[in-house]
Amino acid sequence: MDNSTEIVSFVLAAYGNIGNLKYLYFSIMLVWYLSICVSNTILIVVIYMDRRLHEPMYILLCNLFLNEMGGSTSVYPLLLSQMFSDTHEVTLPWCFLQMCCVYTCSSIEFCSLAAMAYDRHVCICYPLHYNAIMSTGRVGAILLLIWMYSFANFIFSFSFIIPLRFCGNVIDKVFCDHHLVIKLACSVSVLASMSDLFFAFVTMVIPFSLILVSYVKILSVCLNTSKENRHKAISTCTPQIVSLSNMFVGAIFHFVDSRFDVAHVTNKVRIILSVYIFVFQPMITPFMYGFKLPKIRASCKRLLFY
Repeated sequence: MDNSTEIVSFVLAAYGNIGNLKYLYFSIMLVWYLSICVSNTILIVVIYMDRRLHEPMYILLCNLFLNEMGGSTSVYPLLLSQMFSDTHEVTLPWCFLQMCCVYTCSSIEFCSLAAMAYDRHVCICYPLHYNAIMSTGRVGAILLLIWMYSFANFIFSFSFIIPLRFCGNVIDKVFCDHHLVIKLACSVSVLASMSDLFFAFVTMVIPFSLILVSYVKILSVCLNTSKENRHKAISTCTPQIVSLSNMFVGAIFHFVDSRFDVAHVTNKVRIILSVYIFVFQPMITPFMYGFKLPKIRASCKRLLFY
């Protein structure tokens, strides 16, 4: 029998042997994961319950908070379960499911930031027509487009993995990675080896281009307005710039670790950099977008104390 037909699971080799430190790592990750879920859930509930927050910006934020929980849930449960595993094996279906969730949520994140940039562009550049342009139906269509676009993007790139036959099963990472899975195949076409780069282009470059256009138009309007309005516009866009920068840093770490030889980097540093985006982004979002906004803070106080 061909060895390529016998691969039923992958080994996540980056965990190694951490000894008794696994209890410490498990506790830290569990607390962090629960904090992500609690903070994002609070904001979703607040926006849902307070009708004064049923506005386009807050609906888009609610989608972003939901995606943060989805992306975290696609990574943290596997990390926690692998802490107490001796073999660090994950079956192919679970590995592919994790890849679907991780990459789809990453695409949704960038597309959501693009939608929010468009929302700010309409609000600042066309304030009198804002309610007409960003109607409830338009916002719903934008959210549907974000999810369909992201899922279709992953399905296309994943279609290059489906027909592959694997001759190896060791992934040098703490979660399933698109490019590293392809490298385990017995034979790989040029298109398959570049499928993750296509996914990165569609996921990052296209939304970033839309964000850039929106910010350029916002900047052109801000330069011709009063200092007070200019400060207000900049303070509104700052969280998006911080979040987008953090996403790009995490994506760069991810692709460098997957595609280049980083043997000179210690294993612990590589693990931290590979999960950077899943550690910081889900906590940056609720605090930069949620609890920092006056309306959401006031709504939280009303729900908690009254």
